[in-house]
Amino acid sequence: MPTGGMLLVDKPAGMTSHDVVSRTRKARGTRKVGHAGTLDPMATGLLVVGVDEATRLLTFIVGADKTYTATILLGATTDTDDADGEIVERAPEHAIAGVTEAAISEGIAALTGAISQVPTTVSAIKVNGRRAYDLAREGVEVELQARNVVVSRFEVTARRRETDRIELDVVVDCSSGTYIRALARDLGAALGVGGHLSALRRTRVGPFAVTDAVQLDDLAEAELMSPADVGTIVLGAIEVSTEEALNLRQGKRLAGASARLPATPAAAIDPEGRLIGVVERRGDDVKSVMNLPTAAFV
Repeated sequence: MPTGGMLLVDKPAGMTSHDVVSRTRKARGTRKVGHAGTLDPMATGLLVVGVDEATRLLTFIVGADKTYTATILLGATTDTDDADGEIVERAPEHAIAGVTEAAISEGIAALTGAISQVPTTVSAIKVNGRRAYDLAREGVEVELQARNVVVSRFEVTARRRETDRIELDVVVDCSSGTYIRALARDLGAALGVGGHLSALRRTRVGPFAVTDAVQLDDLAEAELMSPADVGTIVLGAIEVSTEEALNLRQGKRLAGASARLPATPAAAIDPEGRLIGVVERRGDDVKSVMNLPTAAFV
């Protein structure tokens, strides 16, 4: 039977996503571990972790929409756009007092929907082959290009005012590649008082929720989601016969089978409930675009 599967992990604050991968490798006794979508050390919440051959499914998860809860602090700008950075500018109290609820609502509305966003400088985006955060730490001025993202929900759930700050608790539904730190930065800039992120938690990645995640201390005993279950949840499934499964693993097309696809791509599941691979429509046919290793079925 195939080995490996998927884990939903609730990452604590103060750890990198790579730290979680390292802990998982040790807990599960394998080097083949990866994750779908980096969380900053400050952030907590859902990290989707693949173990052994299930790591090959991560590419179909990393681009999924996500949900975050966050706290935006208006009134101060930091060099990282979050609370881990150094404060580089504070707004005077009279400017903060002048920020109206209507202005906040208008600023949020302008950052909702299909928007063009310049990623935060301290990010994992590569510039000439190097991570932007590495260049920033070396004092190299990094100029990142704006990218199109979709913020389908940007909702304020609580507001707190003090003389030197305004804090907003928010919920954000967004497309992959959206930087919540940049939303905080841009909202603060639009209001003329600066802003940064003081708390961040990822609660959803595609169909997976943090309420189903395990804690770090439970990594060794946690039950893995099978590759077949993950593929079915993420992509939808096409059931194939034993002969069709063999043909797919050999690179052959399933002639005239495209009408059976629930979507494209889709997960191909054999009669024993195992994930053969991921398939796509090719005209009227179905062709494999990713197969699990044959050894996994021996």
